[in-house]
Formats: sequence, C-alpha cells, structure tokens
Amino acid sequence: MMAPVNALGSMPISFPGLFGDWAFTVDPKALDIGNGIYWYGILIALGVLLAALFCARRAGDYGLTEDNVYDLVLLTVPACVIGARLYYVIFYLDRFRDGEGKFDLGKAVAIWDGGLAIYGAVIMAVIVLFLYCRYRKIPFGAAADLGSMGLLIGQIVGRWGNFMNREAFGAETTLPWRMRVWTSATEYIEVHPTFFYESFWNLIGLLLIVFVISKRRRYDGENATFYFIWYGLGRFLIEGLRSDSLYLFDWTFAGQPIRVSQALSLLLFVGGVVCWCFERFVRRPDPAADLYVNRVAAQERAEREQRESEKAALRPLQETVQETQETQEVQKPQEEQREEKET
Repeated sequence: MMAPVNALGSMPISFPGLFGDWAFTVDPKALDIGNGIYWYGILIALGVLLAALFCARRAGDYGLTEDNVYDLVLLTVPACVIGARLYYVIFYLDRFRDGEGKFDLGKAVAIWDGGLAIYGAVIMAVIVLFLYCRYRKIPFGAAADLGSMGLLIGQIVGRWGNFMNREAFGAETTLPWRMRVWTSATEYIEVHPTFFYESFWNLIGLLLIVFVISKRRRYDGENATFYFIWYGLGRFLIEGLRSDSLYLFDWTFAGQPIRVSQALSLLLFVGGVVCWCFERFVRRPDPAADLYVNRVAAQERAEREQRESEKAALRPLQETVQETQETQEVQKPQEEQREEKET
C-alpha cells in the first residue's frame, strides 16, 4: 500500500520541465475568516454555478425546465457534500478514532479539515436525482442525461481546488509536465499532476457529450451511460497513479491492496458498456418514442393542433354571430329613421 505523501500548502508549485523556475505561490486559504475560506471551496462553488447555468440553458433539449434544474441544485449540493464526506470517513475510518480507539464524531464532521471523495458525491447525486424524478414523474434517464454534463463541469473546475490545496497528485515522475511540490522547507518531489489529468479527461468527455453523443441520442440515459464509460475508464487509469488513494480496508487482489475508486471505476466502465450494448443492439430504441423530449414535443404539438381544431370548428359560428350583429347594426338606423318620420 502506497503511503500518502503530504505537500506543504504554504510552499510554491512549479512545473520545471515546462516553465523553468516560474512558480505558483498562492496560499490555499483565500480568506482567513473563522476556519478559513479556501480556494478549494470557492472553485467547487464556481463549478456548481457553471453547471447549474449550463444545465438550465440546455434543459429544454431534454424535456425539462429551468425550475427542475434549480430544484435539483438546491437538493443535491448539500446531499453531495454529505455523501462525499461519508465515503471518505468510511474508507479512512482509522483516522477518525480517538486515543481509545473509539469513533470520534467531532473529527468526522470537521469537514473544514479536509477529506471529501468525489464518488461519494456521485452516488448521493444519483440517489437524490432518482427520488426527485419519482416525485416529479420525470424519466430518470432524461434527467441523468442532463445532469451528467453538469457533473462533468463540476469535476472539471473542482479538480483545480486540489491543485490549490497541493493534493490529489500522483507518484514521482520525470516526465516534462511533472509538477514539483514541497514536502518540507528543504525537500521537494516531482510528481504526476493527476488532478490535471482528470480535469482534462473530463473536459474531453464533456465536449464529446455536447457535440457528438447528445446529437445522436436514441434513448434517455445515453449521455449518462457514456459518462460512466468515459469517467470510469479515465478514473481507473488515473487512480493507479495517485499517491493518496482510498483503499478497500485490508483487502487485496493478486497480492496488491485494492484501491476503492479504481475498483468502482472498473465496475462503472463495465456496467456502462453492457448497458450501452444492450440498448443499441438488443432493445434498439426508437428516438421518437423513447426520448422524453420527443414525447413532450409530440404532446405539445397535439395540444396545439387540438386548440387550432377547436378554433376552426368555432369559426363558422363566430362568423354567423358577426354577420347577425352587422345586420342588426344596419337595420337599427333604418328603424330609427322610420320612427322619426312617423313622429
């Protein structure tokens, strides 16, 4: 099991193979208020904001509304923070015990001391999304297709919070894009910038969904399926480089400790491939019937045609009434003139 290496947050970050002596020296803490406002939290919030705005703009393409998106943001953000923390605590349980070996709840809830796991957030997001869709009677697949793009945006931006914290980096390397971080005032290591690998990988995945997958979508859930395939593959490969992985208790495979995120990534990748193959080659969905947005459009079109049909049916009656009114208006002056003559 690879022992995690901690870098000093107060020391600079540099990329000597790319930028020579130039170094990045911003402190992880943006504002020294209370327990501190960290750049990590600011970047996470920025990622959530960008994801919400993007999904709200694209909601109509999936048969959803902006209100659906903002409702989900309000529900999922706090739930995801809890899920990310729970996931981390469960697999780093020994870190949250006191001197007597008892579980220390105070340490477990001290989220400001660090310790979140993205897979915990993803799992919680899926649960909240499923419950919301059941309540609102919205197809889960359609909402998941939209949400998968928002999730990627959040991950793309959020990973730079790891950069600001000098964390989530990989093993030592001599590659030209290696990142130098300091473990003490006099010692440094040069490592894989795995935070960047994942951010860039997710950016490519987002572009593929937006410009390729979503334009050829045949069933609700296809974007989400691709997300699990793409993210699962990338995270599986990148996690193998990480020096701070969460491990599956003391379990081993082929004599090696099992990295939790790597095992879960493999399951997501395989599950995504199986689901995609089943939908594409076995069920063979018809987009007109299977895509929620097409069903919504068809219903709106039918309602519009029904209204137009009702208007057309009423038009002869309206014309008759109008003719009657016009006749009465013509006859009225004639009758008034006749009455005047008689008088």
